[in-house]
Amino acid sequence: MTTGELLADQIEKTREWTLKLIADLEGDDWLHQPQPGFQHALWLCGHLACAQELLVFQRCLNRPILNPGFLAHFSIGGPIKSATEHDWPGSAVVLQKMEEMQHVTLETVAGLDDNLLGEPASGKDGAKHPHYDTKFGAISHVVRHEAFHAGQLAVLRRLRGKKFLR
Repeated sequence: MTTGELLADQIEKTREWTLKLIADLEGDDWLHQPQPGFQHALWLCGHLACAQELLVFQRCLNRPILNPGFLAHFSIGGPIKSATEHDWPGSAVVLQKMEEMQHVTLETVAGLDDNLLGEPASGKDGAKHPHYDTKFGAISHVVRHEAFHAGQLAVLRRLRGKKFLR
């Protein structure tokens, strides 16, 4: 197994857990915020698709692929708007984008060679990122990042009365 294939496998396994966490969400579950400004499941899922774009395709390959209009819904750094404050894309649109990004990410990452993975990767505006130095680090951060947000999804689903998953 190559390093790229190992990274792709880890990304895939982490996404499998995320998909289990959101499988029984419906209707208002998607936009439920425990408090104003907190993330909701729809934002988290869109954010995960955008993170793959950023960490793999922008930071490592300099080849953005997501529509800027989609990216604009899921920016970071501020409170998350409620359904009454923002015209969010529907859950079907977000789930489709997550699936598309996952497919292209897995295919791309599995084919990366060790030389490319060892090259430096930068953070925002070329500055050093606090979580990684190399392209390998940026791509492996996809896994840590998604696992972190999967924990938030687990809490959100429990707040909506969904059963505990293992």
